[in-house]
Amino acid sequence: MSNTKPDAVDTILGIVPGSPLDALRHRRPITRDNTQASYLALFHADQLEDAGLTERFAVAVFVALLHGNQAAATFYSQGLEEADAEPGLVAWLREAAAAGAAQGPYGEYREPGLRREDRPGLRWTAAPELEEALGTKLAAALAHAHLLVFRPREASPDGLDALVRAGWSTTGIVTLSQLVAFLAYQLRVIAGLELLAGDTAQETSTTDAGDVVETKTVRINA
Repeated sequence: MSNTKPDAVDTILGIVPGSPLDALRHRRPITRDNTQASYLALFHADQLEDAGLTERFAVAVFVALLHGNQAAATFYSQGLEEADAEPGLVAWLREAAAAGAAQGPYGEYREPGLRREDRPGLRWTAAPELEEALGTKLAAALAHAHLLVFRPREASPDGLDALVRAGWSTTGIVTLSQLVAFLAYQLRVIAGLELLAGDTAQETSTTDAGDVVETKTVRINA
């Protein structure tokens, strides 16, 4: 695993050394280092047999677009390019994200005591033409990512079986799920820092970046 890559969050947000956001992030160095270490472990891993780089970056582009974060989508698209992905893949991923756009969370709980909180919503899978373009395995990965982003309450063994039938190994499924979970965290950090960007010059003495971003709720736009 490489540990020499530029900080992903700084790159996505265009944070430069000495800026107010740079100073803010350095107030929580362990959080900053661990966030970058998680990124490196997932996107610059040495073991790629169960989940290749193209699949990892493609899922990241899709999830970033579902969250409405164009800067993150561009960042992960560059990773796809460096992984020698098919040139047209990003366009297909954008089409997939547009078709899967929704506002979550929603879905149905299995627990009777929570059923009053059920909310209907889109259950996205790739249309036949899109699945043919993406390939069965990647299309299944995107459907799983869409499930985890919008309706994680509906995660079930049947959903995992769909991934197995599409060619995912157990290790690959774990990696894929970890990747989506990490992206949910990373994109919330980015959203929190974006909100703070306009205020840091006046409020850096009273605002702690780590505490704030961990409590922000990201709205997933339709």
